[in-house]
Amino acid sequence: MENLVIHFIYLFRIFFTFIKLSTNNPALRWSGYIFSLSLALKIQKKFIMRILPLFFVLILSSTFLTGCFRNDGCDQEPNTAVDQNQLALDVDAIESYLSENNIEAEVHPSGIRYVVKETGTGRKPTLCDQVTVRYEGRLMSDGSVFDSSDRAIAFALNRLITGWQVGIPLIKEGGSITLYIPSSYAYGRKGAGDDIPPNANLIFDIELVAVFN
Repeated sequence: MENLVIHFIYLFRIFFTFIKLSTNNPALRWSGYIFSLSLALKIQKKFIMRILPLFFVLILSSTFLTGCFRNDGCDQEPNTAVDQNQLALDVDAIESYLSENNIEAEVHPSGIRYVVKETGTGRKPTLCDQVTVRYEGRLMSDGSVFDSSDRAIAFALNRLITGWQVGIPLIKEGGSITLYIPSSYAYGRKGAGDDIPPNANLIFDIELVAVFN
């Protein structure tokens, strides 16, 4: 009887450890806990020669359960399908601003201009990630600050304006960047509240503190 109990404990620990290492999702870990318990209870009653085939079945099952072999790549892309006429007007205004202020900025294919201050050395975000940032947002028209945070704040990148979705992945954790965002990739013709008027081009200084799933 004692051997059966020890056998069961070993089986449970092996199965649950495999699932625990395969995912960081708490819900899936609880599912894995229950799954491991039921499998261990069933397998300990079987003859030893039947354990190995069932163990391989467990590996395949837990792979699908936890996503161990899932593609961790992100297939989401920023939506840059905007009004090209308005985008052209935005880009002309941004170019004039940069020229007048002697700012040398790089050009992203989307039309966004940016200056990388620090590249960073950590993880590079994708649109599927959450990012923790410090930032300041200003209107390009008069330089007035409409939003800022010295305290690091977490956001889901795919829920932010297109300008951030395009610009933040240009740096890594620990990096910082200034984005010159056309209104087409910001708040467009509707603006945002009383602080951001319609068709307002924006400037954001962003420090990327952390990236996580």
